[in-house]
Amino acid sequence: MTVHRPIALTMGDPAGIGPEIALMAWLSRDEGAGLPPFFLIGDPDFIEARASSLGFQVPVAEVGPDLAVEVFPRALPVMPLPSGTRVGAVAGRPSAADAGATLESIMTAVGLVRSGEAIALVTNPIAKYVLTSVGFAYPGHTEFLAALAAEPGKAAPLPVMMLWSETLAVVPVTIHVALRRVPDLLTQDLVVQTARIVARDLTERFGIPHPRLVLSGLNPHAGEAGTMGTEDRDVLEPAVAQLQDEGIDIRGPLPADTLFHPRARAAYDVALTPTHDQALIPIKTIAFDDGVNVTLGLPFIRTSPDHGTAFDIAGKGVARPDSLMGALRLAARLAGQQA
Repeated sequence: MTVHRPIALTMGDPAGIGPEIALMAWLSRDEGAGLPPFFLIGDPDFIEARASSLGFQVPVAEVGPDLAVEVFPRALPVMPLPSGTRVGAVAGRPSAADAGATLESIMTAVGLVRSGEAIALVTNPIAKYVLTSVGFAYPGHTEFLAALAAEPGKAAPLPVMMLWSETLAVVPVTIHVALRRVPDLLTQDLVVQTARIVARDLTERFGIPHPRLVLSGLNPHAGEAGTMGTEDRDVLEPAVAQLQDEGIDIRGPLPADTLFHPRARAAYDVALTPTHDQALIPIKTIAFDDGVNVTLGLPFIRTSPDHGTAFDIAGKGVARPDSLMGALRLAARLAGQQA
């Protein structure tokens, strides 16, 4: 697939592995990886210094999105932060001093994607607790992107987090919340809205004409007819019935403990789960290195690696870029489907 516009890649927390896996991904561009052209948004001097400290032979070109595709074959395109902010991060040592640059990279990337200067957005990992220390008020990256996607005077769209791989795709209906809050947050309306977005984006962006969805239960044995909790009977079953009446192919709620073996996975395209870990444990077990985070429900394409900042190994050159490379490839694929 030919991509005439580049992908915008955020810096992530500069003390984490984001900068180095971006460098590694660029180094892999000619090794049959099938990577689309991308540009990194950050501090070019910092990126050069990180490459040097790792011993990576990566020339850095300080350019904007208009020249990124042309430059990409011979140098890593890096767009400076509009404010001119310089980054002084030390690998493995997260600091609130870099929080502003991290957020500016994200906001700049969203603006470029929305203006059409970039074809899609790929985000490197952030550390929410670092950003919270400077007043970041969102539960996570996904919710922040939804707020940035809001039209003036309108509510933010409902963002749906899908973890995708060639072998399994999952969607947690509730995301970054304490487990004790899930029964109160898990409403029929939330399940219905989430499933509608999943079905729509699987059709429009992934090119699956008739997506097959399945919903896992919240309680053991999907509640065992209400004897192990009533949420499955009183919330999830009516949601599934409503979605089926709308023509969406969905089954459930089904016991979560038998939903992810190979024979079960062959019967659906995406599994929805009531809680975060019900979805992320199986996909990180099955596809730890190549899983990709995709945000559905936004007016632009956003993917990201399915892992965190990994401060403990940052700057050591041992991080694997597989998930970031998968995120870049999937972003290009979705952009092609949408074009």
